[in-house]
Amino acid sequence: MPAWFPLLTDGECLCLVADAGTVGVNWGRVANDLPSPAAVVQLLKQHGIAQVKLYDTEPAVLRALAGSGIKVVVALPNEQLAAAARRPSYALAWVRRNVAAYYPATQIQGIAVGNEVFATAANVTAQLVPAMTNVHAALARLNMDKAVKVSSPVALSALANSYPPSAGVFREELAQSVMKPMLDFLARTGSDLMVNCYPFFAYADNAGVISLDYALFRPNAGELDSGSGLKYYSLLDAQLDAVFAAVGKLGSYNGVHVVVSETGWPSKGDAKEVGAGAANAAAYNGNLVRRVLSRNAGTPRRPDADVDVYLFALFNENQKPGPTSERNYGVFYPNQQKVYDVEFVLGGGSVGGKGNGGLGWQDNGGGSAVPAGGGGVVRAAATPGEAWCVANAMAGEARLHAALDYACGPGGADCKGIQPGAACFEPNTMVAHASYAFNDYYQRKGRSIGTCDFAGAAYVVNQAPKMGKCELPSTV
Repeated sequence: MPAWFPLLTDGECLCLVADAGTVGVNWGRVANDLPSPAAVVQLLKQHGIAQVKLYDTEPAVLRALAGSGIKVVVALPNEQLAAAARRPSYALAWVRRNVAAYYPATQIQGIAVGNEVFATAANVTAQLVPAMTNVHAALARLNMDKAVKVSSPVALSALANSYPPSAGVFREELAQSVMKPMLDFLARTGSDLMVNCYPFFAYADNAGVISLDYALFRPNAGELDSGSGLKYYSLLDAQLDAVFAAVGKLGSYNGVHVVVSETGWPSKGDAKEVGAGAANAAAYNGNLVRRVLSRNAGTPRRPDADVDVYLFALFNENQKPGPTSERNYGVFYPNQQKVYDVEFVLGGGSVGGKGNGGLGWQDNGGGSAVPAGGGGVVRAAATPGEAWCVANAMAGEARLHAALDYACGPGGADCKGIQPGAACFEPNTMVAHASYAFNDYYQRKGRSIGTCDFAGAAYVVNQAPKMGKCELPSTV
């Protein structure tokens, strides 16, 4: 393989722009030291967080969100499922009191009917879909069903098997009785499938088998699914594709959009909670945000999917029961200071940036490349301290090839080091050569926001990459 490739001509443009997913945050309130709702709304706006998911319909919170422009998902608690399922009049009264009374000043876009019902409220499992149906009927009666969608977050424990991903299947007692009717409902109403995914739990329970890099979206050797022949470079992808496989076994639901309704990593944990820590939390959340907003959130099974994500959680919540980690998932302390340095700013740019072969990024006039499209809500800012830019193997060779052409050509990266016979020609792979070029570009641009993106073909890491005997510099 040559070290780098001829620049694409205008006629050979690779148009790789796709819709970006969005990143929101779960706003939980199981604590006695949190800021006022009004202060929290200002915090959200300050950091460009434009979507939140709630666990109830607290009036003070919904009033504070009015006029903010922040989109909101509210929740009907598990304790009210049975009543909502049994009595359509109850569902209608609930929607009037908790949704219609605040809409549209408060931009409620969804209702989560219950939360992880199969795991935390199994006694009302049979009532879940009837409750969802009645809530939707109430919205339709009030002419709100097109604007406000209905779903229910599902925990991964709903799967009987998740490894390898192609073997994903729902538990027998849920598959036909609950999940298929739910998926039929979601498809019929144009609603999302909400899934709560926590790679942290899988890593903590299997740290001797699962690579930490694999869990944190960092460069790794990947895991081959022998059943499908697909290769995985992130644990979250594997978890999502196990869900997709399970869904596929129940019918054709490719039109149902998926939302990761909870995911996160704790900044602190008990001794047995392997992997809990601020550095890992920053890596997981930061790398996830970059990935979603660089239009690269698709999985090996669904590479073109734009997956929306809600980080868990906004604050550390000091009254949550359970191990130490449960009280330390927050991005912010209750005093509104960041727990770790993952910065969020509004995205920007315009579709089809020129001068880069239609790759979906553009120079912003200040020497740094920013993602084009503006489709995301936020993106992670550049990471201080030592940082490197590496190729994202999940982007595929075509995207890496095109991005490598740009970096070594009009991007101005010095690619002599990956020419045949040069110090970093080996390992002679697309990922290694692209990482060299991307990192040189990133360092030359002063590690500015957006200069390690390349339409999702690259991302930032904070540990020195391993590339044979080649060492990538963290400065130029």
